[in-house]
Amino acid sequence: MRSRYSAFVLGLADYLLATWHASTRPAELDLSDEAGTKWLGLDVKRHQQQDAQHAIVEFVARYRVAGRGHRLHETSRFVREDGRWFYLDGDIDPGSSAA
Repeated sequence: MRSRYSAFVLGLADYLLATWHASTRPAELDLSDEAGTKWLGLDVKRHQQQDAQHAIVEFVARYRVAGRGHRLHETSRFVREDGRWFYLDGDIDPGSSAA
């Protein structure tokens, strides 16, 4: 999760796609809309390994757009294949919004 957050901060779309599970990965990822985003921090709230191949990570990412604070609160699902973890999908908390 931390490496994917760092990839968003650095605008590394190729890394995000490479760590996204093939079954849910978009064909391309355009981060140009993120150009005005200032990422402020990541707080991993919970990590739970469900079994040897599946885990969830609950996190809150804080950021600013045009000077206005926001927070993304998500519970993400990950799957391990060939010893590597891949982002599968996630549920965004309805309380995520402008701060």
